[in-house]
Amino acid sequence: QVQLVESGGGLVQAGGSLRLVCAASESIDDFRTMGWYRQAPGEQRGLVASFTTDGSTNYADSVKGRFTISRDNAKNLVYLQMNSLKPEDTAVYYCFLGVFWGQGTQVTVSS
Repeated sequence: QVQLVESGGGLVQAGGSLRLVCAASESIDDFRTMGWYRQAPGEQRGLVASFTTDGSTNYADSVKGRFTISRDNAKNLVYLQMNSLKPEDTAVYYCFLGVFWGQGTQVTVSS
């Protein structure tokens, strides 16, 4: 069972930046899919950004050009750099690695 722990969430003003970090309890080398979802109150969980099976990246249209996913395989970390944040980015952000999920970290963007 892989444990995932997200950090880096918080309260930020519109236009600001945050970097989310997902720490895995074991090597991420063998996982072909990993990334971030988010869920706002009253909405379904939706994909934000991910690494696909061929190693390429995939972004939701709403975050393209503002968010960047990256990873450090040596440290078993997955990152989400979020720039130019908007109030509509407010949500709980969840990291996933294969079929495993973290507990989520709250991101709140004030206008």
